[in-house]
Amino acid sequence: MLVRIVGLLGLLFLFLVAIKLMESGIKLLGADYTEHLFQEVSNPFAGLAAGILATVLVQSSSVTTSTIVALVGSGSLSVEMAAPMVMGANIGTTITNTLVSIGSIGRDTEFRRAFAAATVHDFFNLIAVAVFLPLQIATGFLSDGAAWFAHRLPVGDAGGKFDSPLKSAVKEVAHWVQGGLEAIGAVGGWLSVFMLIVGLGLIVVSLTTITKLMRTVVADKAEKAMNSALKKAGIIGIVVGVIITIAVQSSSITTSLMVPLCSSGVLSLENAFPVMIGANIGTTITAFLASLATDFDGLHIALVHVLFNVLATLLVFPLRSIRRIPIRLAEGLANAAVRNKLAVLAYVAIVFVLVPLLGILLL
Repeated sequence: MLVRIVGLLGLLFLFLVAIKLMESGIKLLGADYTEHLFQEVSNPFAGLAAGILATVLVQSSSVTTSTIVALVGSGSLSVEMAAPMVMGANIGTTITNTLVSIGSIGRDTEFRRAFAAATVHDFFNLIAVAVFLPLQIATGFLSDGAAWFAHRLPVGDAGGKFDSPLKSAVKEVAHWVQGGLEAIGAVGGWLSVFMLIVGLGLIVVSLTTITKLMRTVVADKAEKAMNSALKKAGIIGIVVGVIITIAVQSSSITTSLMVPLCSSGVLSLENAFPVMIGANIGTTITAFLASLATDFDGLHIALVHVLFNVLATLLVFPLRSIRRIPIRLAEGLANAAVRNKLAVLAYVAIVFVLVPLLGILLL
């Protein structure tokens, strides 16, 4: 049993390295593009689209929001225009777990659970944006509320950043792999392609093995106890999601870890969902803490991000009937994806590329 546990931990680390390789590969394709993209926006809906597309390109909502904070602080971007971009960053960052779920595509039962776990986060963010973006445009309640809080918080040298040892280790190994690819002559666009291929290959291998080991390592009693605890008090799942995301400094890692847990049947989708909601909040706290060392504008837009995610949680989570909406939508999409695998490609292309790209070009 000890050997299996050690093997599982090793595979989870490999899984995180694979995610980092995919993120870095995509990021290389979109390097130096995001700031120009934001500066060209002059419409709230185009701002939302820019936030989605920029985060897909750099594979980090933290990088996107940091760029937005810098532009707001320099006066190049207003807080009102930046707010939709922050919402878009929430949507764009979820592409990672969607790509991770493809690792189970050859096994229908596992893939159905994995794809549902990956996309439930998407639907949560899409619902939140559908409700709060029109309200923000009409009333400015997010930017005004964030300003109210910002005026009552200290701004100075109180900010800071926690460097996660796990994230540093994952980043270091991913850099070794990238260095190996560069050593064999892969540069530019080819380097990005090879990193994506290696990352996806490692995800398939690690995810397949993790799914099998999960069932042997996690005893039935432990599985039932974990699901029962999360079912009785979903707030525990939210807190867990916040803590894990602050620890690893990546909501993508937290939500992607839910994919193998759900794929293996260890955790139900309904009980994994609060952890993903917590990840949304957790990813804003690290940026918020850092913003305490910046000027008022930096703190202001960071608080817009915090406020949006907290209000989204309060909108969806408390009532089970509403909480079930993104879960049902994700399960329905997963069933369609199992029947026709091209639905996966169509979903990723439409939500994360075509719609935001057309939104920017047309608006």
